[in-house]
This record gives sequence, C-alpha cells and structure tokens, in this order.
Amino acid sequence: MYILGISAFYHDSAACLLRDGEILAAAQEERFTRKKADAAFPAHAVEYCFAEAGIRMSDVKYVVFYDKPLVKFERLLETYLAYAPSGLRSFVAAMPVWLKEKLLLKKLLKNELCDVSGMKAADLPQLLFTEHHEAHAASAFYPSPHERAAVLCMDGVGEWATTSAWLGEGNTLAPLWEIPFPHSLGLLYSAFTYYTGFKVNSGEYKVMGLAPYGKPTFVKAIFDELIDLKPDGTFRMNMQYFNYCTGLTMTNARFDALFGGPPRKPESKLTQREMDLARSVQEVTEEVMLRLARTMHKETGAKALCLAGGVALNCVGNGRILREGPFDDLWIQPAAGDAGGALGAALAAWYQFEQKPRVVQGKDAMKGAYLGPAYSNDDIEAVLKKLDAPYERLDDADLLGRVASDLAAEKVIGWMQGRMEFGPRALGGRSIIGDGRSTKMQSVMNLKIKYRESFRPFAPSVLRERVSDYFEMKCDSPYMLLVAPVVESRRTEALPEHEGLWGIELLNVPRSDIPAVTHLDYSARVQTVHADTNPRYHALLQAFEAKTGCGVIVNTSFNVRGEPIVCSPMDAYRCFMRTEMDTLVLENCVLDKKKQKAWKEEGDWRTEFELD
Repeated sequence: MYILGISAFYHDSAACLLRDGEILAAAQEERFTRKKADAAFPAHAVEYCFAEAGIRMSDVKYVVFYDKPLVKFERLLETYLAYAPSGLRSFVAAMPVWLKEKLLLKKLLKNELCDVSGMKAADLPQLLFTEHHEAHAASAFYPSPHERAAVLCMDGVGEWATTSAWLGEGNTLAPLWEIPFPHSLGLLYSAFTYYTGFKVNSGEYKVMGLAPYGKPTFVKAIFDELIDLKPDGTFRMNMQYFNYCTGLTMTNARFDALFGGPPRKPESKLTQREMDLARSVQEVTEEVMLRLARTMHKETGAKALCLAGGVALNCVGNGRILREGPFDDLWIQPAAGDAGGALGAALAAWYQFEQKPRVVQGKDAMKGAYLGPAYSNDDIEAVLKKLDAPYERLDDADLLGRVASDLAAEKVIGWMQGRMEFGPRALGGRSIIGDGRSTKMQSVMNLKIKYRESFRPFAPSVLRERVSDYFEMKCDSPYMLLVAPVVESRRTEALPEHEGLWGIELLNVPRSDIPAVTHLDYSARVQTVHADTNPRYHALLQAFEAKTGCGVIVNTSFNVRGEPIVCSPMDAYRCFMRTEMDTLVLENCVLDKKKQKAWKEEGDWRTEFELD
C-alpha cells in the first residue's frame, strides 16, 4: 500500500511517500524550484517520490494533508473577533487569500493532484486530513527507535495548538494536553527574531547562533513582562506586547519601549543589544523546554522523549534536555518543521487510520534522512560534458585520498554524494566541507563561500566511534540537532590580550584545537557520522583522520545565503562556480576550480535569492 503525505500552502512545502509503512522518499519543494521555503503545492517533490518508487498516482491509496484548514480558519476568525477592531488591517490582508484559496483547499488539492498525475478528480486516491500537531507528533514518534515514548511538539501555531503533549505506545499516539494560540513559545522566539532584524520562519537559527555573544540582560524583563511561566512549563504570554494577532508585524511600540528602541533594520550593523536580546530569549526558551520535558516525564513515566515542531530545531535547548533532563534518551525528527508534516501525515494514516502494527527495529526508520534524489556517475558526467567542464573520475580509494589531502591543505570542498537529505540540515549528502583544525575556516566559509554574517557558527561532522574524544557526548547525533560542549582537554585558554573583549570582538579568538567548529561558549552542533547510513562520508572522515590524526571536519549546507540546498549536479556546479570553493566532488567526479573556464551569467546572481 502506498500513501502520499503532503505539506503545502504555508511554508516549506514537501511530499513524502510510504510503501507499507516504510519511508521510501521525501523531499522539500524548494530544492527543485530553487525558491527558499517554497509554499506552493509540491508538484516536483511528488513527481520525484513517484519516480523513486517507480509508481503513478493510480497506485496510491491515500493522499494525506498535514493540516485541517477549516479549523485553522475558525482560529483566525475567533482571533480577529476577540481583538476587534484592532485586528482589521490583518483581517483585510488575510481574508482574500482564505476566501479565494484556503477555504476551498480540498478542491485546490484535487486540482493540483489532477495536474501532477493527469488523472480525473473522480479517479484520485482518497484524500485525508490530519491535524497539524498530530502530523508533527506522528513524525516524531513513529520513525523513532522507541516502543514507548513521551512526545512533545512545539512550534508557532498549527490550527489552535502551539505546544502539545502526547504518549506514543506501539502504533498508538494519544493526545495528553496542549497550550493554545496565542500563547506560543515558537512565536515568542520569532518575535525576537523579527525584533533583532532577522526574517521570521528562517532567521531563528541566527538568533540561536548569536546568543553566546551576548549577556542575559533581558531575561528578567521577559519573565516579568512577556511570559508567565509556571513550574510545570506551561505558560501564558502578555499579548499587550505583541502584534501578531492584530497587525502585520510581530511586536509593537510597547515592546520597543521595554527593550530600548525600535527593531533593528535588516542587514544593518549588529549591536550589543541584539546579542543580549538573543542570549536572553534563548535562555528563556531553554528554561521552558526543560520544564516541559520534566513535566512530561513525571506524567508519563516514559524513558524516552521524542520532539518535533519548529522549536525542536533549537539544538541548544535539545542538548540541555539531554544533559539535564530526566529522560534516558531523546529522539528528534530531523525534518522537525512543517516539511516533516508531510511525513507525519502519511505515517498517521498508516498507523492510526489503517491501524497497522508497528515493529521497532532498534534504530530509527529515517534512513539517516537520506530520502531525496541521487544521481549516478553517468548522470553527472553527462552534465559536465554538456558544460564542457574539466573533471577527473577517480575510483573510491583515489577519491578519498584526494579529498582528504585537499581538506588537510585547508581547501573548501563542495561534496555531493548519494541521496539528498530531508530536512534543513546538510548531513554529508549535499555539504560544503573543510578542515575543523583551521583557524581561518569559519571566516573563509562565511564571507567567501556562503556570503553570510560572520558570527554564524559551523557544525562538526565527527566519526561516531570518536565523538567522545572531541565532545562531551556519548550518544548518537546523526541529524545535527544536539549541541554539546567540546571536551575540556581540547579547549584553548584565553590569552591576556583577549581579556576585556566581548561580543563580536571574540569571533576570531580560537577556543579549541578544532576552532572552526567551536563556538564562543565552547559548544558545537554535533553530527555523528555512521558507516551504516552514509558509508562514503564515514570513509572520508576515516581517510582524513589517517592523514591528519583528526576525526572531525567542518560541515555546512551546500548553498549560498538565501538559496535552498543544492539538489542536482547542475545546482552544485553553479554554486561551485559562483563562490570561492576550491574543489567540487560529484560522486566520483572531481573538479578543480583553477581548471574551470570563467563563469559567465547575465546580471548579478546575488539578487536571485531573497536574503534569509
């Protein structure tokens, strides 16, 4: 039985295909359209899923959407009525879209499915709808390696829920309680994302990365004025400071007065205020996450906790739950945001609607999140020959030796291997990699490759069997969703000339013997690399360790700022030529930048992608 899951029409549209409960394929629409966070119907992602499985729409039994639009519309109307007349501007802006499209979502979905399949509406598979947080919870629990687990979902808002608690046992997923809109930890964080000058729904991870440069100056003000946090982690927000219910912005003049001025203008200079605000909201978020986790353990007695929803991408908070929380194990859905709703919707139909039995295999069912398209060497060579791009095709041993040598020489390498990752993290399928020992690598990658803010940290990829030699971590972290401290023996003591420095001044001060991946507070967002899910990336790390004695490399997503992660060989070559990367590796094909012809294209490509 095939089930197609879909998330669409809000942000991060995606499609996922199950066969008898097995996850066959999943991908975000943005990777095909090259439009960041593309909200359109995921036609390209659906076509890819079918091609991967070798099926057509007529082979599918259910198409499952990750949201209930009529319930969401009810929430919108009730919110406008509750705040009337102050919500008029937002109401006028939202209603035409709802009246034209979203209230007729079932019809819209059928039209899109007809277009992508060539079928008549009457012949389409049965269309099902899950609730938004139900899809998140299903995506967190069902692929996890746990027979029984507490499940916590935290995001901006679904239909009504912003935080929801569940208990997963076998093939059942029981709702326990929820916190309703407008009281939202995700929207609190997004309010500070907006206020510090970053883009809501994409810039939240910048706030998290900026936080270690600041002081928790505003924590008391947040707790005193913005959020009433109870000992059990539940909370209510003071809506007098927020504008997202009634206007077109996240915060208002009262918020400005509390924090000493208007929001920072995007792309303007970062000041100590923004750093302190980031640190403060991060600490508040971590405290809420910890209290909620403790409450769920107390209520369920479960030994494991599963997380999903956009807040579950806060890997600093996740790391604290793992280290300080009461659970023995923590499993986080790698596509924790709305894209993962497509997966959760399909899994909910299989286990809850069809009531199929669930067999836990002892490891998660996500296949390392390598669920997207792959390209053969022949596919790649056809593209390179058409481009007249000089390259070498090497066997595996020569390839790994060459790349390890380039890494040791501090070259920056575009690395495209196997299936594309599902979710926001590059995990060695579509990555830009470098030497973690290099003192210049963070600056070079940020400014010359990614063309992004200098403060943003990079993550380490580390051999799973060596993780404890570098980080205070003993568990798996394959999806780069846990932050852990660098072990003390590898840390570098601050020199006398560094005393008195604060904030962004500390950016270029080495913190350890792997400075390219060590953040200001000695932390790192760790990816453990496993031989069973990504054997070639694991072998590369082994080759690099054999050459250098170091089992860690820098891993960041293969894209420039504002661009979706590359999908195809052409995407990868274009990004390679637009940046100052030194080497491009496409499966067994290796390209040296110095041997390539001059790259020419009309206009300034930097205007192609809207800055995130």
